[in-house]
Formats: sequence, C-alpha cells, structure tokens
Amino acid sequence: MKTFMPKAADITRQWYVVDAEGQSLGRVASQVANILRGKNKPIYTPNVDTGDYVIIINASKAVLTGKKLDQKIYYKHSGYVGGLKETKYRKLMADKPEFALRKAIVGMLPKGPLGRQMAKKLHVFAGAEHNHAAQKPVKFDLV
Repeated sequence: MKTFMPKAADITRQWYVVDAEGQSLGRVASQVANILRGKNKPIYTPNVDTGDYVIIINASKAVLTGKKLDQKIYYKHSGYVGGLKETKYRKLMADKPEFALRKAIVGMLPKGPLGRQMAKKLHVFAGAEHNHAAQKPVKFDLV
C-alpha cells in the first residue's frame, strides 16, 4: 500500500463564514486555525496547505473571559532603544478587534512560509458585513 500525499489538484477549498458574536476569542481562534490548516479534512498533511478559506464576522463582539481585558497586554517593539509599546486588550478590542483576532489565529498556525500561506486565507471583519458574497461561503457553527 502506498501513502497518499495530496497534490494541488487534489485539494478542493471551501469558503466558511464564522460568526464570533458572543464567542470566546481563544476558542474561535483555535477552531479557525484548525480549518485554515485543513485538520478537519481526511486528506490533512502537515507539510501541505490543505485548508479552507475562513471569513470571520462580528470580531468586535468576541469576548475575553475573566480579567483578560485589563490584564492581557499586546507588546510591539520599534527596534530602537526604549521602543517597547504596550496596549491593553480593552483598548485593542475597542480600536482594532480584527487585528486582535487575526493575531490570535496566526499565532496558532505554523511559523514560516507554509503558515504565511495559510494566513492569507483568513478574512476578518469587525461588523456583520463582508465583501465575499460572490464566493458563496457556508456558515460554520463553532462547537
């Protein structure tokens, strides 16, 4: 018996819409990361991008449990001495909820060219509207 290795022609990509309203940010991120990697398919292979496209709507209505809004901090550094900037997630979720959700999901993907290719299939929107109706996305219910 030969081991099956999926090729580009074998992969059929589906478009999914995920509604993050009222959902925990981390749980949404982990399930969406699995879809982007293709772990929900029987042809999943770790070194091949077999994942699907995901559209996330209502990112601004995702919730963080406990005291994470005030205690969790996003750090970024300019590269210069003393250039460390920090932002609490309460401000980040108010200003850029798409960025907070995208950062959580991309952090769960593989690092390197394969992970960057998977991250390109992610589309996050703060509101309920998205501009991918032509792709006929299917609603995906989170567990």
